[in-house]
Amino acid sequence: MKNIHSFHIPVMGIGFTIDTPLKVAQYGIDSVISLVDDILLEKLRKMYSEKFEIPYREITDKMEDFRAKRITSYLNLISDLAEKKFEALKNVSTEKSEEIKAYINMLPNGSSLKSEFKKITENGFNISEIKSWASNNLSLGQIDVNIMTKVDKDNYLKNEKLPVEYNDAHAALRGFAQSKLKSSVILSAGMNPRLYAYMSQFDDFYPNERGHFNKKIILKVSDYRSAMIQGKFLAKKGLWVSEYRIESGLNCGGHAFATDGYLLGPVLQEFKEKREELRESIQDILNQELVNQGRTVSQNPLTIKISAQGGVGTEEEHEFLLNHYQLDSIGWGTPFLLVPEATTVDEKTLNQLVQAKEEDLYLSDISPLGVPFNNLKANTKDLEKEALITKGRPGSSCPKKFVSLNKEFKETGICTASREYQYLKIKELDASELSKEDYQNSLNKITEKTCTCVGLGTSALLAYNLDTKVEGKGVSVCPGPNMAYYSKIMSLKNMTDHIYGRDNMIIRTDRPNMFIKELHIYLEYLKNKLLEVKNEMNKKEEKYLLTFTNNMKEGVLYYQNLFNNISNVFEDKKQMIINELELGAEVLENIHSEIKSLIPIPVTV
Repeated sequence: MKNIHSFHIPVMGIGFTIDTPLKVAQYGIDSVISLVDDILLEKLRKMYSEKFEIPYREITDKMEDFRAKRITSYLNLISDLAEKKFEALKNVSTEKSEEIKAYINMLPNGSSLKSEFKKITENGFNISEIKSWASNNLSLGQIDVNIMTKVDKDNYLKNEKLPVEYNDAHAALRGFAQSKLKSSVILSAGMNPRLYAYMSQFDDFYPNERGHFNKKIILKVSDYRSAMIQGKFLAKKGLWVSEYRIESGLNCGGHAFATDGYLLGPVLQEFKEKREELRESIQDILNQELVNQGRTVSQNPLTIKISAQGGVGTEEEHEFLLNHYQLDSIGWGTPFLLVPEATTVDEKTLNQLVQAKEEDLYLSDISPLGVPFNNLKANTKDLEKEALITKGRPGSSCPKKFVSLNKEFKETGICTASREYQYLKIKELDASELSKEDYQNSLNKITEKTCTCVGLGTSALLAYNLDTKVEGKGVSVCPGPNMAYYSKIMSLKNMTDHIYGRDNMIIRTDRPNMFIKELHIYLEYLKNKLLEVKNEMNKKEEKYLLTFTNNMKEGVLYYQNLFNNISNVFEDKKQMIINELELGAEVLENIHSEIKSLIPIPVTV
């Protein structure tokens, strides 16, 4: 079924969209729950069970397969509650018509549902007619889930390593697969072959003869090649990717994957041109595998959706992405952090986000996953970390251990943000004979890591006044650079009106076009990478930097052709965009020359 909205709310952090479906699904809006933290999910299940007077039985960590069971139970509860809200919305009465009006008012301007509703209500409000129409036409937003494939820690019982299906990501997948949801799992952060193979054990991921799936797979990717490789890998297991969700490498919230300098526009262009090739080539592999497995082969061609997210901020950008690249949906993440009707953010963090400017938002090295991470300066988790460093006790107590993936010192794994790991690393550092400056730089790199697996979930506990005795009160938050241009708390209607061009929530007039903003971020990233290796550049680094620079050059050239040839769009900013691209091209040429000058000249003997 075609989405009734042309946007979705992506996963944000661990706790910020933990119950978003319960706030927006009744309005037909799709959103995504993170499955990283089963402890947080269980706390919220208890809270909502008490609130709605539903019998609750705790799933303790002493029970077998507790992580998967907690996830299944939470997802089932959210599904039931969202369905109940949606049924109440459709069950219109004279006194209770505001909810259905809110649903209709939030739809895109050209929506057929909107014009149909207007038609049946223009001569008065016939309750039975509206009820019947609502029942046949309105739909609940998708309640999707996100699994970071690499956050797949081994688990142990009494020092005995459990089978791989009890690993964190595997258990999360099982929790979703065994839930009543008929929605999608979004796989992010790269390929996990063992996890992908494990998915093939669940019948809900396979199509029936009409090509219908009870549960779908969405892959979050940053380039076409990755989509093709992962899509084919899954097809060889008999699994179909229903949607490829393209995210800007750096102009996004959360973890940032810079790829090799591929800019969003050229990536979207490649998907547009090769969409059918992608679909056909993968379906051929899939059908053969389904025959080999003796499973049902769909009589209909299977469909794929292509969506994009990362840095979009205006109705004009939204519409351009949809129309020019023929996309099915656009993800709006960061701005929704300022919409309490949609996301769960504690008051202090909310106020910090409202006041955030460009200089407060930066790409950091704080993530224990070792991946660049978009961060907000002076967030309370980082302040907590600094206080521990000042006390001479750097590192987190690591109460949840979801990112205990480093096996440098222990086979069971330690988190690089933990006190244990940082103590051992500093001890190692003390034994080295580094200069004072090199020692301090190395020390800073060790202690910079923050306990994000706790920090990214704590906001929800604070927002609902739940116990934070184990977690502490420090909050990590990971908005994209786009946050700088939004400076007030918004209602859900404000935000949907902004997306669809009925209102404007950006007061500032200096917000750059999303493609230009991304270009600036990539240039900054490239300059920093060059700076890191400037003194001692080896062949591998040289190849990486030259590839990165050349890909960016191609990206700039693509944008120059695009903006010189498109009409009736971005008219007020077009000349500024063309000027910025010209400057970007010059900067890239200078960087390219500098890299070349640093390459040692081979000595001939």
